[in-house]
Amino acid sequence: MKKQTAMNRDWIATARTLSQALPYLQRYDGARVVIKFGGHAMGDAASMESFARDVVLMQQVGVNPVIVHGGGPMINEMLERLDIKSEFVKGKRVTDAATVEVVEMVLSGLINKRIVQAINDQGGRAVGLSGKDASMIVCDPAAPELGFVGNPAQVNADVLHQLHTAGIIPVVAPIGMGRSGETYNINGDTAAGAIAAGLKADRLLLLTDVAGVKDAEGHVLTEMTPQQIDELTARGVIAGGMIPKTETALNAIRGGVRAVVILDGRAPNACLLELFTDHGAGSLIRSR
Repeated sequence: MKKQTAMNRDWIATARTLSQALPYLQRYDGARVVIKFGGHAMGDAASMESFARDVVLMQQVGVNPVIVHGGGPMINEMLERLDIKSEFVKGKRVTDAATVEVVEMVLSGLINKRIVQAINDQGGRAVGLSGKDASMIVCDPAAPELGFVGNPAQVNADVLHQLHTAGIIPVVAPIGMGRSGETYNINGDTAAGAIAAGLKADRLLLLTDVAGVKDAEGHVLTEMTPQQIDELTARGVIAGGMIPKTETALNAIRGGVRAVVILDGRAPNACLLELFTDHGAGSLIRSR
C-alpha cells in the first residue's frame, strides 16, 4: 500500500509538471532555438542519448531546433593519431592546410553523423551539414597568423528554414567557406551565435561544462543584461573561457537573437528545464 501511495505521488508530481509547462509550450510553439552542443556531454553515450531525446521532444511540441556542435578533443585525438603537429599563437591553434583537412573530416564526418544518428534513433529526422553547404556560412580570416580559422561574415539561413518546413532537424558542423572557396574552421560557439543571428532565433542555448555565469562570490547569475556582462568582465569576474561565451552571447543579441542562455549541458534535461519550467537553467542574457 505504501508503495502504491509513493507511486501516486510521483504520478501527481509528473502531471503537475506537465500542466505547469503548458504556457511555455504555447510560448515556444514555432520558435527557432539554436543549441550549441559540446563539452563532456558530447563524448558520453548516455548524455548523447538523453540530449537527442530532448531535441526530438522539443520538435514534437512545436520548437524548431538547430544543433551546432564543436569537437576540439576529438580533433586533437585525430591529429595525434595522424602525427600532425600543431603550432599555437597566443594559445590559439594555427590551422594550416593539413590541419583543416582533419578538422573538416572529424567535424563534418565523425562527430556530425554521431549526433544525427542519435537524433534519428530517438524517432527524429535529422540531417547533417556544415556551413559550406548551400553557402550557409561565408567567412573572413580570423587572423592571418592562425591560418584557416574563420570568422563568419555572412550567414545564409534559407536552407535551415527549408529543413524546418520539411520537419527535419539540422545538425551543423562549424566549418565555413571563404570568399574564394577556402575551407575555414570556426569556433563552435561563434558559429552557433552567427547562425542564431542569421535566423533571428528566439533563443540561443550555449551548453557548457559549468552551471552558468557566476558573480564574484561564485553564485550563478540567473539573469543578466549586456551592461552587467561588460561590468563583470571589466572587473575580472568574468574571465578565462567564459569570456568568449559571453562575447558570443552579446554578438548574438546585437544580431537580433531575443535571448541567450549559458547553461550546464551535463545536467539532465537541461534544455527542457530552461525552455519549459518556471525556474529555467543557467544564466539568461537579454538586451533588457
